[in-house]
Amino acid sequence: MQEMNREANTLGSKSADKEMTAISIELKVLIEQMREQVQNIE
Repeated sequence: MQEMNREANTLGSKSADKEMTAISIELKVLIEQMREQVQNIE
């Protein structure tokens, strides 16, 4: 999960396209939701 978050950060920071930046933000939100689900299982 942490690596996926890093990749989403890299995608957003290197993107000059607004749509790609928005996608990276959406990815980060989804990754955080998945992280919360994992914590609930543990």
